Amino acid sequence: MKVTLTVNGSHRELDVPPLMRLIDALRGPLGLTGTKEGCAEGECGACTVLLDGDPVCSCLVPVGQCAGRSVTTVEGLGSIDHLAPLQRMFVDHGGAQCGICTPGMLVAAEALLRRTPKPTEAEIREGLAGNLCRCTGYQRIVESVKAAAELRGDRGEGAA
Repeated sequence: MKVTLTVNGSHRELDVPPLMRLIDALRGPLGLTGTKEGCAEGECGACTVLLDGDPVCSCLVPVGQCAGRSVTTVEGLGSIDHLAPLQRMFVDHGGAQCGICTPGMLVAAEALLRRTPKPTEAEIREGLAGNLCRCTGYQRIVESVKAAAELRGDRGEGAA
């Protein structure tokens, strides 16, 4: 079956089974390996992507349900040569640890900052609640998101 969707702003057409998991389509035919698989059950958030702007666990979404829709992965936030402010703050504030949860954390944080440009610490923690990290106590992740919100505010970058 042909599935057409927009991935990180680019129109893409895939010839894949409609029940193939979105994460498998992203990491396989599309070659976007930034999205990580943790639990394969939608419990850890490592595979979080934005589907029409909303965070979803790509391990639970059949790619056929994405036809005609927009998917944003961690690669869509910025690049190694041009990190997005959120990515830069994760580096600067130690929010990135081993790297398994980081892509999902970044994407979930992006969704939060689009909805709530100046979140409180409680709102940040709630916005990231579906994403598990085994390396840290979350404080550096929260600090990274808070710093990104401040930087975006200073630059006049509101909701995208």
